Amino acid sequence: MNIAIFVSGNGTNCENIISYFEGSTTVKVALVVSNRADAPALERARRHRIDTAVVTKTGLASAAIPGKILDEHKVDFIVLAGFLLMIPAWLIERYRRHIINIHPALLPQYGGPGMYGRHVHEAVWRNHERQSGITIHHVSEVCDGGDIIFQAATDLQPGDTPDDIAARVHRLEMEYYPKVIEQLAAGEQ
Repeated sequence: MNIAIFVSGNGTNCENIISYFEGSTTVKVALVVSNRADAPALERARRHRIDTAVVTKTGLASAAIPGKILDEHKVDFIVLAGFLLMIPAWLIERYRRHIINIHPALLPQYGGPGMYGRHVHEAVWRNHERQSGITIHHVSEVCDGGDIIFQAATDLQPGDTPDDIAARVHRLEMEYYPKVIEQLAAGEQ
């Protein structure tokens, strides 16, 4: 299975996924796509000799260029890893149930527009939650609204800061996201 990873920022999850599947006979990271030419994730991918592409928000809206790039790399599956744009309907339809996202909270809580990255962890902290975690879900037309594939939780401590929460959640992301991708590739999810 050839996957494309869509990113907008630093790319630690992206690089973790690339490293996890190096040498795999079932999953190949064929392409990393970013909406930002200056995303550090692109350099991380290049260091691993993975092809990269920049597709702006405007470019993503039209199927022509992104569709051609995905076809050239024979992409079967799309993994969002910190990609901050909504996926357009044409791409959701083309890859129905073959696009997944990881969200840094236990959906349906702390999901939807504006709920990403630090915004999520600050909201969790403000509400004195006792747990947070990750949700891996199929991508649908509704922001953070696709079917849930997997969740993992971490207990929070009373003195945790938003940075502490982020670190706990990030450890879950690094541990579980590649494993869930591997299970999906094997048809186990």
